[in-house]
Amino acid sequence: MKRFIISLMVLSCTAATGAPAQNVSFKDKQITMIIGFAPGGGTDASGRLIARFLGKHLPGQPAIIVRNRPGADGMTALNYMVQQTKPDGMTITMSSSSRVNPLNYRKTQAVYDPATFHYLGGVGRGGTVLVIAKGAEPRLYDKSKPPVVMGSIGGVPSSGMQVTAWGIEYLGWNAKWVVGYRGTSDVMLALERGEIDMTSTGNMFQIGKLVETGKFKILNQSGALENGKLGPRSDFGDAPVFPLQMQGKILDPTAKKAFDYWLSINSMDKWLAVIGGTPQPIVEAYREAFRKTAADPEFSHLGKKISEDFTPQTYQDVETLVKTLADTPQEAIGYATALMRKQGLQVAE
Repeated sequence: MKRFIISLMVLSCTAATGAPAQNVSFKDKQITMIIGFAPGGGTDASGRLIARFLGKHLPGQPAIIVRNRPGADGMTALNYMVQQTKPDGMTITMSSSSRVNPLNYRKTQAVYDPATFHYLGGVGRGGTVLVIAKGAEPRLYDKSKPPVVMGSIGGVPSSGMQVTAWGIEYLGWNAKWVVGYRGTSDVMLALERGEIDMTSTGNMFQIGKLVETGKFKILNQSGALENGKLGPRSDFGDAPVFPLQMQGKILDPTAKKAFDYWLSINSMDKWLAVIGGTPQPIVEAYREAFRKTAADPEFSHLGKKISEDFTPQTYQDVETLVKTLADTPQEAIGYATALMRKQGLQVAE
């Protein structure tokens, strides 16, 4: 964990020194934003919002049009980017964390390499929390008692919910899984009804409702990456940061890399990039435009309407997370899969 945090800080510092965006203008030009998912989803909504503001801050204030190229969970669009677009800054892409996950892009169907892209910025989740019924918490630390029931959406827990897998393995939590809930609302309702004892979410509205009853508490938070540093999210109060709780708990090198892999996937969501070979002044012009976009109060306000955990990320933070993922060996990914299978979860190879 310490190695992961140090690498975040070093990469953030080194990435901050780019070439100045001089003599760059997009006046009277039209930029295309390729989104690898169908209209209406989170990546599409985030991309369209960014496109709306980004053009205002680019030199020459060009028009940015959005084109959706869905297919293979975003792979089709990225293959198109590297095979059929020029590195001239006239085509940018908005994609998701699944497309920089080595579990996906190391497949033979993917012809792109995320490590070669120039990242311009992104949108993170802002962190998630593990919420538990207060009456169930003592059982979490007492294996002579019935296990605490962790509720999860779908058949395989999302990255935010996998915090429990690590807690069971390395913190000795007395817990078991119940999966298959259709969505966040269903799993939160199950928690209120007492069908499960804890779950994970980043939805502040639902968290607040539960905590206000006095029957639930935030057990921990995943933390959020901001300017190269992993720290607590202010609106989660003084809830402990789980990665910091894990420091010194994992001794096996492969397991450590597996944990860093999980943490990186959990820390990012949507990202904006141009392909490798794009001239550095153009890249820097985009990065500066994204920085100004992220600082716009109206942008943040509209982003919160897309998702309550809508949190802009700097290009340095996105690059850091992508590098950690790219450096993850296959055996570490296999370790993470085996960890969940060990706990009875049906995770595919």
